[in-house]
Amino acid sequence: MSATYDLVIRGGSVIDGLGGPAIETDIGIIGGRIAEIGSISTEGREEIDARGQIVTPGFVDIHTHYDGQAMWESRFLPSSWHGVTTVVMGNCGVGFAPVRVQDRDRLIELMEGVEDIPGIALHEGLDWQWEGFASFMAALERRPHDIDFCAHVPHAALRVYVMGARAARLEMATPEDVAEMRRLTAEAVRAGAIGVSTSRSINHKSVKGDPTPSLRAAENELLGLALGVKDAGRGVLQMIMDFDDPTEIHSDFAMMRRLVEQSGRPLSFSLMQKHGNTDGWRKLLALTEEANRDGLQMRAQVAPRGIGVLLGLQTSRNIFSECPTYRKFANEPLASRIAQMRKPEIREALIAELVATETGLGKRLSEFDNIFAFGDLADYDPGEDASITAISRQQNRSPEQVAYDLTIANEGRGILYSPFANYAFRNLDACAEMMESPYTVLGLGDGGAHVAMISDSSFQTFVLTHYGRGGLFDLPHLVKRQTSDTARMIGLLDRGHLAPGMKADLNVIDMNALEIQPPHMFHDLPAGGGRLLQNANGYVATIVSGVPVYRHGKATGALPGKLVRGQQPAPQCQ
Repeated sequence: MSATYDLVIRGGSVIDGLGGPAIETDIGIIGGRIAEIGSISTEGREEIDARGQIVTPGFVDIHTHYDGQAMWESRFLPSSWHGVTTVVMGNCGVGFAPVRVQDRDRLIELMEGVEDIPGIALHEGLDWQWEGFASFMAALERRPHDIDFCAHVPHAALRVYVMGARAARLEMATPEDVAEMRRLTAEAVRAGAIGVSTSRSINHKSVKGDPTPSLRAAENELLGLALGVKDAGRGVLQMIMDFDDPTEIHSDFAMMRRLVEQSGRPLSFSLMQKHGNTDGWRKLLALTEEANRDGLQMRAQVAPRGIGVLLGLQTSRNIFSECPTYRKFANEPLASRIAQMRKPEIREALIAELVATETGLGKRLSEFDNIFAFGDLADYDPGEDASITAISRQQNRSPEQVAYDLTIANEGRGILYSPFANYAFRNLDACAEMMESPYTVLGLGDGGAHVAMISDSSFQTFVLTHYGRGGLFDLPHLVKRQTSDTARMIGLLDRGHLAPGMKADLNVIDMNALEIQPPHMFHDLPAGGGRLLQNANGYVATIVSGVPVYRHGKATGALPGKLVRGQQPAPQCQ
């Protein structure tokens, strides 16, 4: 019998991405689209036996920073190792277009500082064959990729392009500046940008310590961006604010609400449980729910686990980074540093210096109640008993001694975990509560960013293993949260759930084998820069546009991924 289907996935437990119950059935794919779901007797040119496994839509990750990596690499690792088939980059207002020649270094310094991407890799990996945002997207399309990707217009780059040095000095935009930013935003969205992003976070600084140019942008400037998206007739708004002052939460949110009211465009913003203000997120979520009841499209982007850093001799920070003795050999190869740290006199000196630290980063890196043993299992919910303080009490040793030994373990590859958000009470209850709200979307994984200190782009796998196996949520709900919910938030209506006519982006997953592997450092960035990569077991196949791109965690060699130019309508035949 001649093959009718390009690919048939047989006998899997199909989870549609809309929250419906799993159904054991077949899926037939033709021309990159789902052609049929049901009992299929006709053979396919290629077949996947999915019996005993779940079949899901491909995951849609709306918060990444692959802006540089997409230029020099064809694979969106590590995201595509975790079932992600579409990513959105250009978040938090940082990116590389539009740009004038004299401002290229400024944008690199900002990306290096805000997103911890090595400047040397960016200098080596970016060819700058663009100026405007449309030519930037054309440059992105020169290289084939494993999965699909979208890009926001970044406010910081746009502001510098329009205002030059005045933007970096945080001067207020003139009416003429605002009008030009509005025009350029509309132009970029018409050319295919998924939306516009901005940041008003004091934590976002260049590698030189300069604040992000958008930090003090007034409401009229932000409204100019929002109206630019409105002028284009499509696109979304993405925003990060600190919300650190409890007395200003309502006024800060009211400003975001006005942007949505006046532009009519959807907006998402970052939401997390701050360890210094453990209930502030509830106030913001209540305001978000109220806005949606009033007919406004506002969503809080939330992370499904603690947001924090990984500390070790291979990462960009460890608990001894600020100690004078460590600084003497900090730039030596790992083996040489280990040899130094095994010397009794070096151990004694470093521990003494750490004990004496009273202020600054060094003090934060020795707050042992909030630093945990990470272990070989990559434990993102270690609990109180795994804190360095608790271990030191159990072993009747000082926290500094425990941390020292864990750091040099495994030939210096030991890792400590220090969450700064979502883990104030040493559990993930806040994350679960956020995930229950229909007005949140999963995000904040930051794939492609913080490459030597954070590895949160594995959260799609974590959601299934931690919450699915724990029984707090059923699998259909967890799949929906990472597929149709995220796709619809950004207007990609052609993907995110499984139905005839939909784009054939899928995962075949062995839930019994699914697990996150520990992160490892690889020096494969341009100019030899290092980054943490974290794979997973259990992904039998990841499929993009009907083409398997990964089988059992291994690349097939196929690169069907495309730049998605703007919002996509639902298929007519649905």
